[in-house]
Amino acid sequence: MANKKIDINRCSVEDLEQLPGIGRHKAEAIVKQRKAIRGFSCVNDLHNKVPGVGASTVDQNRALLVCEVTTPRSRRTSRGGRRTRHDSSTAAGPEVVTPSPKPSSSGVTPRLGSRQGLRQRSRGSLVLPEVATTSTAADSVASLTPRHDDTSRSAVLDSLSDSHMSDDGGSGEEEGGSDDEDAAEDDDDDEEEEEEAWFGDTLSDDETSQENTTSFPFLSASLPVSLAGSSSTNSAPGPYRSRIPIPISGSYGKHIMKRKCSSSRDELVQGKRMRTTDDVSAFSVLMMKTVRHQYKSGHRPRIPSKEHPPARLAEWLQIFQTWSNAERMMALDELITICEPTQVRHMMQVIEPQFQRDFISLLPKELALYVLSFLEPKALLKAAQTCQYWRLLAEDNLLWREKCRDEGIDENLVYGPNRIRRKRCPWKALYMRQHQIELNWRCVELRQPKLLKGHDDHVITCLEFCGNKVVSGSDDNTLKVWSALTGKCLRTLVGHTGGVWSSQMSGNIVISGSTDRTLKVWNADTGNCIHTLYGHTSTVRCMHLHDNVVVSGSRDATLRMWDIDTGQCLHVLMGHVAAVRCVQYDGRRVVSGAYDYMVKVWDPETETCLHTLQGHTNRVYSLQFDGIHIVSGSLDTSIRVWDVETGNCLHTLIGHQSLTSGLELKDNILVSGNADSTVKVWDITTGQCLQTLQGPNKHQSAVTCLQFNKRFVITSSDDGTVKIWDLKTGEFLRNLVALESGGSGGVVWRVRCSNTKLVCAVGSRNGTEETKLLVLDFDVDDKKISV
Repeated sequence: MANKKIDINRCSVEDLEQLPGIGRHKAEAIVKQRKAIRGFSCVNDLHNKVPGVGASTVDQNRALLVCEVTTPRSRRTSRGGRRTRHDSSTAAGPEVVTPSPKPSSSGVTPRLGSRQGLRQRSRGSLVLPEVATTSTAADSVASLTPRHDDTSRSAVLDSLSDSHMSDDGGSGEEEGGSDDEDAAEDDDDDEEEEEEAWFGDTLSDDETSQENTTSFPFLSASLPVSLAGSSSTNSAPGPYRSRIPIPISGSYGKHIMKRKCSSSRDELVQGKRMRTTDDVSAFSVLMMKTVRHQYKSGHRPRIPSKEHPPARLAEWLQIFQTWSNAERMMALDELITICEPTQVRHMMQVIEPQFQRDFISLLPKELALYVLSFLEPKALLKAAQTCQYWRLLAEDNLLWREKCRDEGIDENLVYGPNRIRRKRCPWKALYMRQHQIELNWRCVELRQPKLLKGHDDHVITCLEFCGNKVVSGSDDNTLKVWSALTGKCLRTLVGHTGGVWSSQMSGNIVISGSTDRTLKVWNADTGNCIHTLYGHTSTVRCMHLHDNVVVSGSRDATLRMWDIDTGQCLHVLMGHVAAVRCVQYDGRRVVSGAYDYMVKVWDPETETCLHTLQGHTNRVYSLQFDGIHIVSGSLDTSIRVWDVETGNCLHTLIGHQSLTSGLELKDNILVSGNADSTVKVWDITTGQCLQTLQGPNKHQSAVTCLQFNKRFVITSSDDGTVKIWDLKTGEFLRNLVALESGGSGGVVWRVRCSNTKLVCAVGSRNGTEETKLLVLDFDVDDKKISV
């Protein structure tokens, strides 16, 4: 098999099934299709015409396959007897044996092309056999052209058109025929060969019962031009097995059968069209005259329609209706298989509109809006481009209000608390504005940041950002209030006698804690100190504000609760044996972490410790509390999740390798920053690490601060950079800040951000970077409102 070539027009099923990828089933399908189309024209016909045979299978076996194509011939086996038609291009198929015509009343068997034979069908129809073209239209013409006569087909067609037409239908010619003329034609073997070449070998008795129509296979197979005689030079079409019905009278049919139609084979070029189109033009004129004559004589052609369906169509439909669903499906599969491409295309044009109903427009508006509410905002924007009614529905204000609520978007978030509110806020515009703001964070080119210079060369120890005001505290004993819109220093809060190390802000109220062991309450709008809170005996290291109560933690190991409106100390919480480093208060419980490795839960009303949470093996530096869960970060590299009611440790989050310096908790999602330069995202309900923000773009030094929302995580580091990450995927998006002195001393100490702005506290420990604040704006509106 390796060196043997297989002719696909002569091979057997056993030969084909031995080829790789073919098998018995495909081999039988190839042989069956070869018989149906009377041979293949090329190897590519295997995957073009045989269902189940793919192009890859043909390419795999192309070196072993050949396709030998020869011109069909007509051969007479016996005079006046039967004829056999042998097509060498379909050697594997059976020979077609033509049944002998019925003998005439005189006892002489008429030939198919003789006048006597034609008379027996003068009231019937002449249907020329299908011609299965093998390669091109020229091959088909060559197979139908007589070989023994040099008369051109153009001349024959001209003579046909001149001689057969008369207003009375040419009946005189039919009556003028004689048996002597028929005998003379019987003796002319060459003429008989030509007739067989033009009209085939068989005329079935069933065909005689049809209307007086004849089909010309050479019109569709070998003369691929329009009926008007187009001289187009396009390449010949592929195989056509359909027939073209042409109505004719009995006398015209006899003329067609009588006259010779021959042309020189030299006029044909293998694989190309005929060199001249004179015969085509003549034949087109002949067809037009024939149709005109039929209309004049009252015999009009009938095109299938609902009023005039094809014969036996109703019977066929009744049979189809009696079948089961599985039988109907199988019948449709078979029907599509045998259909031509144009017929399949027609089916698609009829079927596709049935599945293209605008059901949204058919529904009541309330139901239509309910259906659209399940779409994502991006899909709603696309739906609005469909049609005018869909646009009306997709821009419904209440629909977009729900989308904004799902995303946590409101006017205060997008426009800020100090913006002038409009009487009516279109929710779609609000959503689109927020979407553009998020794009500004992600990928839009960064604007030049505003520089807020102050505090000289001191360290900015704490940073607060509320509305359009920024408050920075420093170890230079002062706090400064800045406008985030203009970058100007509005006022300096002076009064502490030691460095400021902690602060809180709400509206225009600022609370600060200092190494001078006091807390001060300030009015940020006026710069006045409202209260000075005395009581701690060491540095106030941390604090947390809830409503009008602030809880402070000190190095004196105590916690104190203050009323900022009156300046009164409400409660003192004692129990830690080392400096308190972090504290949280939700209005009901106070949670504190200290250098004694302990986390404590307090009832401020009774000033009692409800739970002492033991488990950490080193100092506790960071704390988060949402009213249900307590999350603590320690120098022992672990993060622990506790239940506030029972005091049980729910999860121990392992993964960091150093001090957890920053924690932030929202909706059971925890983001932790560590001195090992990594940031991790956790689910505290399962204890699972969702993302680790690292990779080639990770920080190169300890993480100093972090902020996050539903989409982004923003982190700062000792390496002098501020990075933004995707919360859900952990993907690094870009650097928002990258100091030139980064890596050589430049540090970003603190970051605070709102929906549209980012504030960074920048400096250095060795003088390589001056102390300053950077304000980056991501709003879509450049118009600023002064404070």
